[in-house]
Amino acid sequence: SSADSLVSRFCPEKTDLKDYALPNASWCPDMLNLYQEFLEKTKTDGWVKLPSFKSNRDHIQGLKLPFGLAVASDKSDWRIFTRCIQEEGQGYEYVIFFHPSKKKSICLFQPGPYLEGPPGFAHGGSLAALMDETFSKTAYLAGEGLFTVSLNIRFKNLIPVGSVAILNVDVEKIEDQKLYMSCIAQSRDQQTVYAKSSGVFLQLQLEEESSQ
Repeated sequence: SSADSLVSRFCPEKTDLKDYALPNASWCPDMLNLYQEFLEKTKTDGWVKLPSFKSNRDHIQGLKLPFGLAVASDKSDWRIFTRCIQEEGQGYEYVIFFHPSKKKSICLFQPGPYLEGPPGFAHGGSLAALMDETFSKTAYLAGEGLFTVSLNIRFKNLIPVGSVAILNVDVEKIEDQKLYMSCIAQSRDQQTVYAKSSGVFLQLQLEEESSQ
């Protein structure tokens, strides 16, 4: 299927690129346990653990952006916003698992102290950015969605810095070259809802780059 093809391109078996969505010493026990739970599901339940490189350029290698979007530059240190803090555990610690046939994603998110808003809690904007990022990866893999048309969020509760939030993303429908998605962010025990959101993404098929 096209989704499987996109996943195969997105998750190269061999690469020299660093995957930032792997466990490190800053991950709390809840984050590690949930990661292992979903890693087991990749073996039996059809889930795919997505790599997270420092730039989206690395994820769409070999695909040609439409005229006007391609940037010609030799600058090598481009970084996606959610990977801009290099110190482990200080900013965004997250990993996304995607299910191709169900067209849904789960993102495990552990916010660090550099994402603080109210004292001791993650800034609402940090959650909004990660919701947008999880939406965008899901949209791309589920139906070649690339650009955010709209993003609506209703915040419910604050996320304590250093704790784990689980983002559940579902593709509700695909029509008129748009993907409509929903997300709920909640605690591990599902007793606390941090935020609910919806997003619309524009479909945009990318062509293979010419070998010439």
